[in-house]
Amino acid sequence: MYAQFFGNFLLSRNIVTPDQLIEAINKESTSHIKLGTLAMYHNLMTANEIDDIVIAQTHEDKHFGELAIERNYLTEEQVNNLLSEQSPDYLLLGQILIEEGIISNSEFENLIIDYESEHEIYDLDLQLEQKEQITQLIRHYFKLENVENNHLYEAYLTLLFNNLIRFIGADFTPMTPIYCEEFPTQFCIVQNITGEHNILSAIDLDRSMAIEFASRYAMDSFDTFDEYVEASLEDFLNLHNGLFTVNMSNNRAIELQLCPPESHEKDLLELPDNAVSYMFPILYPFGTINVVLSFY
Repeated sequence: MYAQFFGNFLLSRNIVTPDQLIEAINKESTSHIKLGTLAMYHNLMTANEIDDIVIAQTHEDKHFGELAIERNYLTEEQVNNLLSEQSPDYLLLGQILIEEGIISNSEFENLIIDYESEHEIYDLDLQLEQKEQITQLIRHYFKLENVENNHLYEAYLTLLFNNLIRFIGADFTPMTPIYCEEFPTQFCIVQNITGEHNILSAIDLDRSMAIEFASRYAMDSFDTFDEYVEASLEDFLNLHNGLFTVNMSNNRAIELQLCPPESHEKDLLELPDNAVSYMFPILYPFGTINVVLSFY
């Protein structure tokens, strides 16, 4: 989850453009984390020391670790430990941006410090992400503290991002939400949730993006927009909302019911007058999907 919000962090500081971010995300699957990036993250080497090794590698046919040991930047034990441990997923994104010449090692060093201190990310357990830390990220980027029913937004979005990672892919970046009173649709799946709280939820994207989204979700290859693509989108939203209602019942004793999904295309989706409604753009390499939420 932290890599997705690191992309948002970079965009908010105008470090990268959306196109540069998408290109870097696309390269993550074929890249691997480098020893120098790990050493900098763990404060074992400075950006200047890493640059020194990189320059030395242009003159000597030696691995980064060998040169770091020779220059007394790292011990052999430190090299072995770094090579054997896991690392935060946002390090790879930063490393790719360095390789593309968009940022320097020195800039990345400072960005890591700012990002982690801003969000209090310490001793990160990569296998067990803490819900509270993710909620804090959502609060920070989406500024929901003063929004009515903000706890519902936070719970819904935390689950949504986890489900996107689980079922669609982790290669996305959440963008700044937009307050809206009505919404012009492309191809849109809408599902209402009723009960103690009423919720309108929607996923909107164009047909070409719908094909890619459905292909990822169904783990199949759809070539054209058809009833199977539409059914996959409906199933994803229904699955996610079903999990949300279960969580609300189990964790908050709030009972909610799902209505059947509906499709809209090229029309104006009118949102409830008494609702607090936001559109949450989510940037994927295949395009931007919009999630619309109204709580009332």
